[in-house]
Formats: sequence, C-alpha cells, structure tokens
Amino acid sequence: MPRNSTKPKLKLKTHRGARKRFKITANGKIKRMHSGKRHLMGTKAPGRMRKLKKLTLVNPADVAAVRQMLPYG
Repeated sequence: MPRNSTKPKLKLKTHRGARKRFKITANGKIKRMHSGKRHLMGTKAPGRMRKLKKLTLVNPADVAAVRQMLPYG
C-alpha cells in the first residue's frame, strides 16, 4: 500500500550505542572519544594520555555510517 498524507512515514530509531559515543557539533561535524584509555596506562607517556583525553573528529570514510545511526542529529 503506497504512503500518502493519511499514512505518514514511520519515525526512525536512533542507534543507542552511537548516541552515547558520538556528538554532533553545531557545524554538523561528528566528534568521538579516543580509544586506549582503559588499562595499561602506566606504559603510556603523559603527553600521549593528554592527547587521548581530547575529542577528535570521525574519519570522513565513517561519517555516512554514523549519520545513518543518528538520523535526527
């Protein structure tokens, strides 16, 4: 049965794991946390740990997949 004004499109669900891991900036870019901060921190240099603390942008190759998981971001 085709869709019309009496039968609107269904709402899309947000991927709950992606919602917790990614943030969308005001300009539409997607930010993420670095990995590698959970254990074995004693062997990592302090400068490396400071860099891992900060957010970074999602790789352009992965942006389309993340946007699909966050339809209303």
